[in-house]
Amino acid sequence: MFFKTSIKQKGGVDYTHYRLCESYREGRFIRNRTLLSIGDLESKLPADKIGLLCKRINQVYHEGKTFVISSFRDERVEALCADYVGRLREAETAEKAIKRAAGIEEVYVDRTTNSHVREVGAEWLGLQACRQLLLPEYFESTGWDKESAGLAITQVISRAVYPASEYKTNRWLKENSALCELTGTGASTITKDKLYGMAHRLYREKNGLEHHLSTRTNDLFSLDDRILIFDLTNTYFEGRMNDSRLAKFGRSKEKRNDAKQVVLAAVVNREGFLKESQILRGNISDPESLRGILDKLKAHRGNHAKKQVVVMDAGISTEDNLKMLKSESFHYICVSRSKLKNYRVTNFPPVEIRDKSDQPIEIAQVEAEGETDSFYRVKSYTKGLKEASMENRFTAAYEQGLEQIAAALTKKGGTKKLEKVWERIGRLKEKYSSVNRLYDIQVESDEQGIYATSITWNKIGTDGVKKHGIYFLRASLPNFDEETIWTIYNTIREVESTFRCLKSDLSLRPVFHKTDDATMAHLHLGLLAYQLVSTIRFQLKQQGIGHEWKEIVRIMNTQKMVTTTLVNTDERRVSIRKCTAPEPKVRMIYDALGYEQKPFIRKKSVVPQKIPEKTDIQLIR
Repeated sequence: MFFKTSIKQKGGVDYTHYRLCESYREGRFIRNRTLLSIGDLESKLPADKIGLLCKRINQVYHEGKTFVISSFRDERVEALCADYVGRLREAETAEKAIKRAAGIEEVYVDRTTNSHVREVGAEWLGLQACRQLLLPEYFESTGWDKESAGLAITQVISRAVYPASEYKTNRWLKENSALCELTGTGASTITKDKLYGMAHRLYREKNGLEHHLSTRTNDLFSLDDRILIFDLTNTYFEGRMNDSRLAKFGRSKEKRNDAKQVVLAAVVNREGFLKESQILRGNISDPESLRGILDKLKAHRGNHAKKQVVVMDAGISTEDNLKMLKSESFHYICVSRSKLKNYRVTNFPPVEIRDKSDQPIEIAQVEAEGETDSFYRVKSYTKGLKEASMENRFTAAYEQGLEQIAAALTKKGGTKKLEKVWERIGRLKEKYSSVNRLYDIQVESDEQGIYATSITWNKIGTDGVKKHGIYFLRASLPNFDEETIWTIYNTIREVESTFRCLKSDLSLRPVFHKTDDATMAHLHLGLLAYQLVSTIRFQLKQQGIGHEWKEIVRIMNTQKMVTTTLVNTDERRVSIRKCTAPEPKVRMIYDALGYEQKPFIRKKSVVPQKIPEKTDIQLIR
């Protein structure tokens, strides 16, 4: 601070007017502002003492140095200093009160800290999807208390954003995520045992939740269930599961024949929303699975005037299952379990469409003797190349196996007994059954018929190459054109996409639980999380955003919740809890969904803190 003077008149007499000022920086410029208008100072204090007064004001106001050795003390200077410092502080207090009333706090920038940083973007996305699906209202209507409903929603969102064990989820909620703040659930009260218990409680609500979510997504997006896709997948266990009625060895789609598994049967509509699900024993055959879920399929008829269409793959579409669907008034489209041999193409040339790789697919309706259903021959260029490549690999492996068996006949310690040789050939045929039909194998033996002496083989299949990429669709729908049938059947890609999301993005495999109840609760929780994911992704796809779920979570995790702590000029600690502004990619996702971009949590607290030594106080910068 310093004194600035100007000449003024009073009663026709000139006098020196004093102002107490300070300098401050504004961009590149140094500017001055008046703190206190003093007036005629020379009438109160000799001119040679004015510099000392300015020095003492700075010492007392900024440094708190009120003590002066008596030999250097000037009472007039000290009296004026006390007066002016008091007026400065009164003005400061009044200014602070005005600013505080306006929500303005002056703080020490250098003493500002950021802490308690938590991810919030993906969690906020999930919570808004829950609200879209009216999950809070569902829990309230079914008698759940507010605390339990909050924990349930917290757990479902956790499974979608951070799919992990209950132990890891508990740590994530406490250390990494702001989800509990959003849902109003006390993170400190959550334990892994509470999460286990909630997963089981949610599973007991399975039928009600699936019905609610199915109805809600139809209402929300104006959908119907005219077309339903039914398919199976499986997930395997890490562990023996000796006492399980569900975990069994079976045909593994994961190529994990060494591990027990359970089968997940799912019904989705053509938009990819889950309608129904069942958890079945691991050794159930594909055809058996349909009967158990048929009643649930019937529940989705609604008020449809026309029959619903069930889309299935070849593994489920046995003659018995197709008859059962007809008897229950369902239409179906499926891959024929057997290739037609005697058929006639009824339209020529075939209808040509393009797959996702822009490769041609030819579809032609055909007539087959003795068949009442409609059949369509499909010839796929891409599928033909894939099948030819697989056949080449399998034939090479098959012939290598035959060569190893033949070499053992002349090798010391090798398998030579005729019976054992045929056993090895039988195992090879079983392993490569798809190419076994292409070979004629001859085994020569000694006169006693005990030992094999030579093995020869000839490849006899020559017409198979022409049939690569050809299969037949079967439909009970009458008088439908080829392109429509293909479009309806191709909706099966939706359930395949569902399974990929469940397994990859939501970590549904492997299963580490040791009991059937825990296993079913775990899988059901994953299905609930998928409902959130599909709700979000469906809306994004409509806006041209086709990101996988993991990529959406990665983008959204750039938005954080942060506590900023500042110290104001009253030496009080001011803490503000606030969400960061969304990055452009995050904002684009919010805009596409029509969601709020911030949870708008602005928690402010002002806590007095111990006043430090005056020498520690810094100027506001």
